[in-house]
Formats: sequence, structure tokens, C-alpha cells
Amino acid sequence: MSLPAIHRVVTGHNGNGGAVVSSDGPLPMVVELKAIPGTVFHEVWSTHATPAPVDNGADPTLGPLLLPPPKLGTRIRFVDIPPDTAELHARGADSLRAGFSEIGDAGASTAHAGARHPLMHRTESVDYGVVIDGELTLVLDEGEVVCKPGTVVVQRGTNHAWANRSGKPCRILFVLVDGAFDPAIKSALDRRG
Repeated sequence: MSLPAIHRVVTGHNGNGGAVVSSDGPLPMVVELKAIPGTVFHEVWSTHATPAPVDNGADPTLGPLLLPPPKLGTRIRFVDIPPDTAELHARGADSLRAGFSEIGDAGASTAHAGARHPLMHRTESVDYGVVIDGELTLVLDEGEVVCKPGTVVVQRGTNHAWANRSGKPCRILFVLVDGAFDPAIKSALDRRG
């Protein structure tokens, strides 16, 4: 992809409580999915509790790549999404589930034959998505919205996919917050199957 590398600065505290730079440089975890070439996850940070511990702990991005945020936690990442291709759509949902397996959440895929997009998925989280560069179309069960730089999507656990129909790479920033479905919504989702 032709998008620039992400530069990350992480702060911390010295032994006297003074603010210091803990790390300054490229992201240590950048992964291109094998099952969906051109899709690149740039892992920035995550927290594993609420309230989040304010400490000098280890870099939480140095582990397996996971789609959802940790339980009671958050995750921030950039994702580069290549243009949709006829080959992507021809592969179908079953083949593309491998991409969700690579990001530790094969169960997030909700796509099936006849789905609106082969990468339809859902997580039990509130996700803030900010388009940084390029253009994406948010595809929902009913309807879709074209998102350009500066568009912010508040994704509240809904079934969706990101279609890139622009012919150019797109970069979107996500902040994911662990969530729990409202019981009425959970019941409706269970009825849908």
C-alpha cells in the first residue's frame, strides 16, 4: 500500500514521577492478512481493564493479533483496506472466514451466501471508526453510507462490512471499547441466528 508508516510515541513515568518518553518510533505490530491481501492492521495500543491501569507496563501490542478489544478494555488500531476486487467477492464468505481467524475471531464473521458483502461481521463492542485517507462504504443489513476523510462512524455492535469501491487504498482509525449487548438486542440477534 502507498500509505505512510504510523509513528507512535508512548509516555510513562520515571522513578520520581516525572513524565518521560517510554518509546518513540514505528509500531512494533503491523500485520498484513494472508487471507485478504492488502488489508493491514497497525496495532497502536490496548488496555485490559476499566479503569485502565496508569502504569509503566509492557507494550500490550506484542502478542497475537486480535479483532475485538480485551474484556473490560479498549483497543486502538489503524486498518488499511485495499479496493474491493471481483476476486474478493468471488471467493465468498466461507473462504474469507480465514481472514477473521488470522485476527483471532473467526466467530465474528456473519457472512453467508447472499450476504450484502463477503466480509460482514459483528463484535460485541462499541467501535469509533475515523476515515483518515481514502473512501469506504459502510455496509449494513439495511442501507449503506459512503465515508470520506473526517467521517466518524459510531459502530454499536451492528452487523457490517467495509467495502472499498474507490479503486484506491483507504486508511481508517478504530478505537474499540468492550461492550455488552442490551438484553432486548441480544434476544433479537439470537432469534436471527
